[in-house]
Amino acid sequence: MRNTTKLKQILLKYNLDLSMEEEDLMKMVLIDKVSGRMQSFEHSSYSQLISKGYGYMLKELKKDLRKSG
Repeated sequence: MRNTTKLKQILLKYNLDLSMEEEDLMKMVLIDKVSGRMQSFEHSSYSQLISKGYGYMLKELKKDLRKSG
């Protein structure tokens, strides 16, 4: 799956903050649009950062499905 597609899926559920720290370390903060829960990730690779956020989103969706089902 392309990073653009992953990012679009992430943005459906989360507000996103991207920033660059020192030494080319990128930081991504996901803020759940419904609950307000926050989760942050850091990585030097944009691709890996998006993959981490996407993986986190999938885990959270599975948790939510278990709670409701």
